[in-house]
Amino acid sequence: MWAIFAILSAIFAALTSILAKIGIDGVNSNLGTAIRTIVVVLMAWAMVFITGTQSGIVDISKKSWIFLILSGLATGASWLCYYKALQIGEVSKVV
Repeated sequence: MWAIFAILSAIFAALTSILAKIGIDGVNSNLGTAIRTIVVVLMAWAMVFITGTQSGIVDISKKSWIFLILSGLATGASWLCYYKALQIGEVSKVV
């Protein structure tokens, strides 16, 4: 089952690059990243509520909180750099 999700991830990552390159045209890369992030946050929380897993938030350990926050900061930095690279470079080379 993991392989199916890995393949879907690759497909969506490719679509992300193509759609982002088109969408970032004439838009500041930081603003574009912020808009994309809002959509991702809304989609992620929608999935939490659809699957009914929101009550699990109280069971998350301090260690997990720390590493999830650090992962989020790394993801944010990655997206900011990625969108800037997409804005100034060719999508085929950036990806």
